[in-house]
Amino acid sequence: MPIDATLPYDDTNIFARILRGEIPANTVYEDDHALAFHDINPQAPIHILVIPKGSYVSWDDFSAKADDATIAGFVRAVGHVARENGLVAPGYRLLANIGGHGHQEVPHLHVHLFGGRQFGAMLPR
Repeated sequence: MPIDATLPYDDTNIFARILRGEIPANTVYEDDHALAFHDINPQAPIHILVIPKGSYVSWDDFSAKADDATIAGFVRAVGHVARENGLVAPGYRLLANIGGHGHQEVPHLHVHLFGGRQFGAMLPR
């Protein structure tokens, strides 16, 4: 169910629990700023989630509250994961769902990296 991205951070969400080690994840990358892991319900041959290590509900929340090092570290982590998984040359899709209209389902900022096949138009016309 889509969430309201303006609500306060809920530290019981699944990504917060993964960050605390309460729920296992198939990790592909981790540093001081981000954690990346395979989606448990992949929508493409390669489907990796990248989340910042911090209590950020949405891109708006992250861009307003995170310090410069955290923002840069998260963006660099996304690029690193794409390169390490061989996605750059053929191309890939990067997606962040925000709020109800964006169909965000977990109230923790995350981006999806989709790759391994050709994708169609971004939005239905």
